[in-house]
Amino acid sequence: MRRRELERKLCDLGWRFLRHGGKHDVWTDGENEVAVPRHDEINEYTAKAIVKEAKGGRP
Repeated sequence: MRRRELERKLCDLGWRFLRHGGKHDVWTDGENEVAVPRHDEINEYTAKAIVKEAKGGRP
């Protein structure tokens, strides 16, 4: 999955960009944070786990 596509999904779920980390970007919903790798392509399993965590289902 492309990183931009994953970021779009996070925005649709109400998440917003918080800050840049070392090799990841950190997104927040106000209470929780999730790290998104800063690669052009993100492994499908990793992307699904990030979306699952964003929806409230901690992996």
